[in-house]
Amino acid sequence: MKVIAVIPARYASTRFPAKLMQDLGGKPVIQRTYESALQTGLFDEVFVVTDSPIIHQAIVSAGGRAIMSIREHESGSDRIAEAVETMDVDIVVNVQGDEPFIDAEPIAKLIQVFRDDTAHQTDLASLMCQVTASEDINNPNNVKVVVDQNGFALYFSRSVIPYPRDPDAGVRYFRHIGVYAFRKQALLDFYRLPMKSLEASEKLEQLRYLEFGKRIRMVETSHAGIGIDTPEDLEKARALILR
Repeated sequence: MKVIAVIPARYASTRFPAKLMQDLGGKPVIQRTYESALQTGLFDEVFVVTDSPIIHQAIVSAGGRAIMSIREHESGSDRIAEAVETMDVDIVVNVQGDEPFIDAEPIAKLIQVFRDDTAHQTDLASLMCQVTASEDINNPNNVKVVVDQNGFALYFSRSVIPYPRDPDAGVRYFRHIGVYAFRKQALLDFYRLPMKSLEASEKLEQLRYLEFGKRIRMVETSHAGIGIDTPEDLEKARALILR
């Protein structure tokens, strides 16, 4: 089973323009992420796929492997699908470009889902972590997921799901962490399928997979990731690098 990592990297960012090229301990954020993915030892190959000549040049100059997108894309899945369409791979792991502190353990668990799935019942695997604070549960920027008894996603939403009509029912709330492992065919199917109403309403690309019958196996983790979404996040990351 050939497993690769692909890091989608847009130069533009609404909240923090050019964040992937910000300096983090003497290297751009995207280079830190690329090197961190390599250092996990989990992947046969690691690529950055980008719409930016600046990011492409930064990775190539550092000795890395980068691919320029040919078309404009609405989502990271679309960008990755274009890049891997002609590659001979089995599993593609989407690594977030703005998360340079990669924890290998949860990603290894995602990959193991496919090693154990001899019946090919899983199209994607992704991560979730439990949240307990009401402000986290109610925050629409925290995407929530509910799963069935076998750990497959039933729905993702920015709203509170399930609604706590009975607060004593013992429900656990989970935040979706946007790290995915895909079977290549599921990724290519996504690329060719249209956006439907659920995805359009919630602005969550994972709903396209559910709307078209793909099965997403969720893996619980306690590692929520350290993303760089704001200048304040970058300062925290710089402090972490210096430790």
